[in-house]
Amino acid sequence: MSDPLTLPVLGSATGAPALPLLLAESFEWPKLLFSLVQPAAPMARGDGRPVLVYPGFLANDLATIRLRRSLRAADYSAQGWGLGPNLIVRENLLERLVQRLTAAVAESRADGRGDKASLIGWSLGGIFAREVAKLRPDLIDRVITLGTPFSGDPRSNNGWWLYEFINSHPVDAPPLAIEASVKPPVPTFAVWSAIDGVVAPAAARGHPDESDRQVEVRARHLSLTRSPVTIAQIGELLTAPI
Repeated sequence: MSDPLTLPVLGSATGAPALPLLLAESFEWPKLLFSLVQPAAPMARGDGRPVLVYPGFLANDLATIRLRRSLRAADYSAQGWGLGPNLIVRENLLERLVQRLTAAVAESRADGRGDKASLIGWSLGGIFAREVAKLRPDLIDRVITLGTPFSGDPRSNNGWWLYEFINSHPVDAPPLAIEASVKPPVPTFAVWSAIDGVVAPAAARGHPDESDRQVEVRARHLSLTRSPVTIAQIGELLTAPI
């Protein structure tokens, strides 16, 4: 566990975004709160399939509400992850996510809305989305990650020390069988931003063999689930031929 009195140097050799970019994220908090009541943002029309959205570290389903509202308006069956705050990483986490995925797909098949689901994971939630897709690729249409640090040094972000303080394990040794940089056996899209103040762009973009497509958006980390630009891009990725 990290000593909470010894904080890392931001933007240091870990490759984390520099302090000015991190400070700029503070202006996104009011926008994220306002997104709770914002209307749906325009996105390409969907096909009714289930889309499960996983929140980032410290966040819960409220933080992804505008994205899910937009997905529903576009005719997707959007769902949160339903596990409360994304805070403590437990051994049975992936099992619980697979159970929720299985139930969503079973309901979708019964309603004639589709045989597979799409997964969208924001930040740390994207790590879990990629791992769930490795466990049950037969149930998943595609995976979209938003500012997810799946590539390179797991400390290439400004949240790893807080993760270690809250959890009882190092960020690079979770109690799960995770190979973050290994691409899932389904179409996988990595959305990243050069102005991300939390996760290093290189970590969220990754190498070409770690995802099928890398897409840049102009949005801060805390706005990746509420920005109209990002939501529109997600709509394009959900309808892209695979």
